[in-house]
Amino acid sequence: MEDQVYFYGTGRRKTAIARVKIMPGRGAIVINGIPYEELLTRIEHRVMITKPLIVTETLGKYNVVVTTIGGGISGQAGAISHGIARALLKANAENRLKLKRNGLLTRDPRAKERKKAGLRKARKAPQYTKR
Repeated sequence: MEDQVYFYGTGRRKTAIARVKIMPGRGAIVINGIPYEELLTRIEHRVMITKPLIVTETLGKYNVVVTTIGGGISGQAGAISHGIARALLKANAENRLKLKRNGLLTRDPRAKERKKAGLRKARKAPQYTKR
């Protein structure tokens, strides 16, 4: 077995975390042991995951192996995209400008706001009555 070159990247979105490993290959993307076409049924999620590869013109050049935990499908897709972008940056520093221009290196800070006491949700209050 020959030594292969790996590039790692960790992506985060909401409560999802994705550990991404890219290596030279034919362009297979595997998420938790399942090909991404089988796992992700929505086209938006597939586009989100492949966007860093399309932007850097490396779509068929790297195999991507991902391990994700936490969150839902959308959060995990965002985390995977972030992780792939970070791994591509380690693979080739010249990708930085392309990735940054498309906003792929920035971690999306939006997350669910916590529920407050006396309210039904984070901001939804019970109906007010004067008497």
